[in-house]
Amino acid sequence: CLIGICGKDFVVVASDNLAAHSIIAIKHDSQKQFELSDNMIMAVCGDVGDMTNYAEYIQKNLKLYEMIHGYNLTPNAAANFSRKVLAQALRSKPYMVNLLLAGVDDDGSPSLYFMDYLASMVKEKYAAHGYGSFFILSTLDRYYREDMNKEEVLDLLKKCIKEVQSRFIVNLNAFSVKVIDKDGSTTLDNIPSNGTVHKDVPKEAIHPELIARA
Repeated sequence: CLIGICGKDFVVVASDNLAAHSIIAIKHDSQKQFELSDNMIMAVCGDVGDMTNYAEYIQKNLKLYEMIHGYNLTPNAAANFSRKVLAQALRSKPYMVNLLLAGVDDDGSPSLYFMDYLASMVKEKYAAHGYGSFFILSTLDRYYREDMNKEEVLDLLKKCIKEVQSRFIVNLNAFSVKVIDKDGSTTLDNIPSNGTVHKDVPKEAIHPELIARA
């Protein structure tokens, strides 16, 4: 599950830490965010192998571009390159990944790009990927404002995560969070640090027999 929210001069990106295959949880500390530059991050979800392979391919190619030309690509250019790689692989060996690319230009304007495994791309003010997006997008539609500061965006992010953990059948224990602005990216504490799927569910919403068994 990926979440991205643009503020006035920053972007907040969050991703769950669960790596899974089919119905099996493999690990609970998976890192789905990859730094492309000091002020640009890619969050990727999907097949675990494709996720790592694709993200590292983009990461290393952008670094190579910086070494050759002496400057970084803008978020817009990086997003178009990332979409091109997805599109070129689509008819041969497609990458089964969905991603959010977030960054801030030199003038301080934030960018958030939504891409899926079919190589479609759109620039958004907020976006989400994964099954959790069914709960997240309705919350963002209701509460998002373009003039929100960092504290308000983080409060909204916590509200989205609370909805996912209260209503989604899969246990997504914690979300990694990063804030990107013109000064670079900052890693925040996980939200929540030790949460469980039932942490915020009211007792009256749980069947009495389940409470008795617990």
